[in-house]
Amino acid sequence: MDRTSRTAGVDVGGTKVAVGLLDGTTLTPHQLEPTELDEPEALLSQIARLVGTLGPVDSVGVGVPSVVRISDGRVMSSANIDAFRDVALRDELAQRLGVPVHVDNDANLAALSEAWDDDLHLLHESLVCITVGTGIGGGAVLGGRPLHGSHTSAFELGHLIVAADLLDGAPAPVDAPHPASLEYWASGRALDRLARDRGYADGPAITDAAEAGEDAAVDALRILGERLGVGIASVVTLLEPEAVVIGGGVSRAGELLVGPARETAKRLLLPGLGIQTEIRVAQHGPQAGLRGAALLARIEESTPA
Repeated sequence: MDRTSRTAGVDVGGTKVAVGLLDGTTLTPHQLEPTELDEPEALLSQIARLVGTLGPVDSVGVGVPSVVRISDGRVMSSANIDAFRDVALRDELAQRLGVPVHVDNDANLAALSEAWDDDLHLLHESLVCITVGTGIGGGAVLGGRPLHGSHTSAFELGHLIVAADLLDGAPAPVDAPHPASLEYWASGRALDRLARDRGYADGPAITDAAEAGEDAAVDALRILGERLGVGIASVVTLLEPEAVVIGGGVSRAGELLVGPARETAKRLLLPGLGIQTEIRVAQHGPQAGLRGAALLARIEESTPA
């Protein structure tokens, strides 16, 4: 990987757009604005304008909460940006910016960020990142690069069915999140439900209470963590990565969440499987998506065609 170039990272979310510059090995966040949600043209113009504030760059990486067609960087659908569907994001931005642009799902880029250290040396050949926020995202890295499906960014881990009643056959299809999905049971929304059932305002309030040692709050995070552990056990069964890292806003609960998740995953795995898989809190916090986007551009431009 080239450790001297200047690459821009763009992290597009349902509420904000962040841009930053990876200059050599140093990432510097520069701008943060509310996301232009009304229609694709407004968001494309916003991204191009924000990247322009960084000065000259060699290439741009963009992370979006979306299903991305990898062959041409087209956004097929977005979970939190209704207007951002069937948009030629890569080509539109490249035309406006005059430099190569690379696009991927934001959770894949959070995983990419966790796989490389601050000196841009590869820490993990294989890694899965689970982002636990309002919903659940998932991304994977294999050989230092995002792991994709045959056509799309794939790895929509939050939509993994983990709690279906199969007594009479398959459950009926419903709008996402499916009530048997990992996202339904282990996301920030699920923590909100657990909090309200116990008399707390929401997930952040019950996390504060758990950190203060309140038993009911600690137990709620145990429940959420064990649910998450069911999904982690499935991931390790399929891939057995070197590491599974937990990011997103809910991960601020730290070991109150990750400890039960780790114990549950290990308990549910076949003997001998995943013995050396590390399960821990992600290291790059809210900058993971931005850092991963800038890394994506660096990696793609350093790879021979």
